[in-house]
Amino acid sequence: MCFSHVPGKSRPPPPYPTSPGALPGPCLARIQPPRPRGWAPKRASRACPPPRATGRAHPEPYEPPARSLSAPRPPAQRPGDGAVSQILPVGGGGHPCPPRAHWCPLPLPSKAEAEAIEKELLEDYRFGRQQLIEIWGHACAVAVTKAFPLPSLPRKQPTVLVVCGPAQNGAIGLVCARHLRSFDYEPTIFYPKRSPDPLYRDFTTQCEKMDIPFLSYLPTEVQLINDAYNAVVDAVLGAEAEAGEGREPCAAILATLKHIRIPIVSLDVPSGWDAESGGSGGISPDVLVSLAAPKECARRFLGRQHFVAGRFLPYDVQKKFELNPPEYPGTECVVAL
Repeated sequence: MCFSHVPGKSRPPPPYPTSPGALPGPCLARIQPPRPRGWAPKRASRACPPPRATGRAHPEPYEPPARSLSAPRPPAQRPGDGAVSQILPVGGGGHPCPPRAHWCPLPLPSKAEAEAIEKELLEDYRFGRQQLIEIWGHACAVAVTKAFPLPSLPRKQPTVLVVCGPAQNGAIGLVCARHLRSFDYEPTIFYPKRSPDPLYRDFTTQCEKMDIPFLSYLPTEVQLINDAYNAVVDAVLGAEAEAGEGREPCAAILATLKHIRIPIVSLDVPSGWDAESGGSGGISPDVLVSLAAPKECARRFLGRQHFVAGRFLPYDVQKKFELNPPEYPGTECVVAL
């Protein structure tokens, strides 16, 4: 602070403590009366703001406005959040509610309508069966990468077990495993009953040429599966299979999958479920990937993530069957409900 003085005389001491925020000026201390003691802000640790050019020696003590330090909302309440979390009870309790049936906002076609959609794609739109299986298998692999990104896997090796049945769902599982290999995962295939269909043999050859290992048997000791893999892709039975399939080797596979602790990703319809009525003694998957559109059984899905792979459907097919598909962001081929 600057103090004027008479030449030849010593500079008088300031009548009150100086402040770094005081404005420089001509002998302000002699013009204004000294400030009383305790003029500093009540919170000494809070610094004053820069001085304002108002002509005063020092601005009034600064008191910041009060802020609302409300806690952030839980992830389940954030709009647009794709992650699925536990549903908290009303009132903010700390314990999650018991599992409830998965709410699906889309129209759910019946089993007959799903077959009619596929038939129209094959006959009227001239989609090839190999083309459909390739589209669905790629979409399932993308859904697996979204549900279980590589950095989030609990094990160092990104291992995934793909269990394939003898019908079309098994062929989709083969294509899914091939694309997972391209996405830097390490899939292993269990394909106990190989189909004689030349198309399915081609999918098998492609996996073998890409050095994807095939298991000769599925361990009945579930702990071996839990320790070796991060997740299991269930491509055993699909919408075309009857509920409670009891024929071998599917029955033994389902008996093993019911007891594993690692996450299960089911393709289209969880194995052992009826496509319309839902679960009836089948497995309980953590992730469901619906092909083209969710089936009626999706209403009973209790897992944490539900994906739909139906972006490729022509608009006229969507309109004819009143599918009302969700909006797919960007160039995504699957979307999480």
